[in-house]
Amino acid sequence: QVQLVESGGGLVQAGDSLKLSCVVSGRPFSVKAMAWFRQAPGKEREFVAAINSNGAATTSSTFVKGRFSISRDNAKNTAYLQMNSLKPEDTAVYHCAARTRPSFPTYYYYRPNDYDDWGQGTQVTVSS
Repeated sequence: QVQLVESGGGLVQAGDSLKLSCVVSGRPFSVKAMAWFRQAPGKEREFVAAINSNGAATTSSTFVKGRFSISRDNAKNTAYLQMNSLKPEDTAVYHCAARTRPSFPTYYYYRPNDYDDWGQGTQVTVSS
């Protein structure tokens, strides 16, 4: 089991940028794929972006493609979500997720059930 702690959220205006961080502790060497999900009030948790174990492959949802990018620095046990051109509809709690079970390195995992450990989340609020 690993522990994930997100940071970097806040209140910004539409068009601004934020960079979220997710620090992994416990057994960071066991982490394979990582991802960011978000959950707005009254809505289900939805996939935002994912990255494979060595950071060479990434994918993101259609509603953030071209604006958000995921990355990771395994030497720092940290994953990031760079968010640009933020919109009010991006307002949500953003959660970091880690997969430690066996994984295909070239496969993207999109579902919350694909991940084993979660952070508490960081609030992102975008005003118009």
